Amino acid sequence: MALVPCQVLRVAILLSYCSILCNYKAIEMPSHQTYGGSWKFLTFIDLVIQAVFFGICVLTDLSSLLTRGSGNQEQERQLKKLISLRDWMLAVLAFPVGVFVVAVFWIIYAYDREMIYPKLLDNFIPGWLNHGMHTTVLPFILIEMRTSHHAYPSRSSGLAAICTFSVGYILWVCWIHHVTGMWVYPFLEHIGPGARIVFFGSTTILMNFLYLLGEVLNSYIWDTQRKPPSWQVT
Repeated sequence: MALVPCQVLRVAILLSYCSILCNYKAIEMPSHQTYGGSWKFLTFIDLVIQAVFFGICVLTDLSSLLTRGSGNQEQERQLKKLISLRDWMLAVLAFPVGVFVVAVFWIIYAYDREMIYPKLLDNFIPGWLNHGMHTTVLPFILIEMRTSHHAYPSRSSGLAAICTFSVGYILWVCWIHHVTGMWVYPFLEHIGPGARIVFFGSTTILMNFLYLLGEVLNSYIWDTQRKPPSWQVT
C-alpha cells in the first residue's frame, strides 16, 4: 500500500525540480552570461543533483513495478544496480549538498543578505523560486529519507567522495576567480586570503559532518522502525 504513494510523491518532487530549473534558466540575469554560466553557483548544481537523484528514484520505482514477480534474474540485477546508485547519490550528494546549501544560504542571508543574495536579485528571481532553490530542498530530501531505507556506502569511501566533490567545487570557484577576477559569491570579495582558506576548509569539514549526519539519521530512522515495540518483547 505504501509503494504507490511513494511513487506519486517522488514524481511530484521530480516535476517540481524540473519546473524550478526551467524557470531559473529562463531568467535573463547578467551572471548567466558570464564565464561558467549557472554552473558556477552551488545552488544550481544542487538543483541538478536533486533532479537527477529523484529521477533515479522514479526510474527505480518503475523498474521495481515492472520486474515484480517476473523472475527475470537479469532485470533483478539491473534493479539492484539502480537501487545502489540511488542510495549512493542520496548518501554522498543529495543529502549533504542539499542540507549545506539550505543551511549556509539562510545563515549568511540572515546575517547580511548582500553577502550572498543581493537585493538586486529580487528584480529577477521571484520569492517562490528563491524558496524552491534554497528552502524546499531540505524537506524534500528528509521526506525521501523517511519513506525509503537507503544503504550507505562504507564510511571511508563516502567521506572520500564528498571530499572530492567539495574540493572540486572550491577549485572551480578559484579557477573562475583566476579567469574573471571576480568571486562567485560577493562575501569572498570582502575577506582576506587567509580567511578564504579558513572558510574553504571549514566548508569541506561541514560537508563531511553532514555526510555523517545523514548516515546517523538514516540509521536512526530505520533501526528504530525495525525494533519491535517494548510491549512485544518477551
